[in-house]
Amino acid sequence: MTDPHAAAPAAERLVVAPASAAAWAQVEQWAAEEDWNPGLRDTACFRPTDPEGFFVGRIGGRAVSAVSVVRYSERYAFLGFYLVRPGLRGRGLGLATWRAAVPHAGARVIGLDAVPEQEATYRKSGFTAAYRSVRYGGVPAIPRGPAAAGVVPVGDGLLDGVAAYDTHCFPAERRAFLGRWLTNPGHTAYARLRDGAVRGYGVIRPARSGHRVGPLFADTPDDAGALLDALLAQVEPGGEVAMDVPEGNGAARAAAEARGLAPGWFTVRMYTGEPPRTAMDRVHASTSLELG
Repeated sequence: MTDPHAAAPAAERLVVAPASAAAWAQVEQWAAEEDWNPGLRDTACFRPTDPEGFFVGRIGGRAVSAVSVVRYSERYAFLGFYLVRPGLRGRGLGLATWRAAVPHAGARVIGLDAVPEQEATYRKSGFTAAYRSVRYGGVPAIPRGPAAAGVVPVGDGLLDGVAAYDTHCFPAERRAFLGRWLTNPGHTAYARLRDGAVRGYGVIRPARSGHRVGPLFADTPDDAGALLDALLAQVEPGGEVAMDVPEGNGAARAAAEARGLAPGWFTVRMYTGEPPRTAMDRVHASTSLELG
């Protein structure tokens, strides 16, 4: 299909190219204005995974659109931050940016989290719905007292075990990413140990508003609840928390609600090709809707 912007005068032509870290800061601000509430250091942790996977569309040098297509492995990529500046929507800029950026994924399966009003659009591009995630948020009941037995802070000595556990719940090996995500300033991570083995882990981090929990992966509801309590104990009284819970995990939803978080809007996880096989019963909160 012909790109309607290709024949425009040079000053009005959309040019899509990989974005620098400084340029991407503007895209994160757009995401914040859309109430996505990204974590303060999310992209600093994700960007080294695939520095060329963050695209910005410009007209006359002005940033007008964006999308990220991050290659996690030879088989899997994740698409996020699909945005067009308000006031410029409905002109095909988003679709043109998409078409320029998606080839970066090559033949990999691509995952994304779609807002409901865009689900039909993504279906036309070859994506199939797999499940829904519900954004839970609010001011939680802050647990008091020591962490449950076996819940310990994640240090360097646990990184290998956490990374190995993560491969059951995420479609690609991401040890290098976790080395950044678990230890970034402001991020707090806990693991649940049983018989010396990692049986789950979780992270809480500061966001544009309040805090975000993610990921929260665990063998059992008891493991997940113990980890969630340790994470929520890091929040100041009155502070807000948000987490994205797979709708089909009833235990995860019950745990969030039992701690004072309420369900809000939802997104639809979609994939091209065959959905990756992951242990969804262990996924109590995803890492990030924007970046996987």
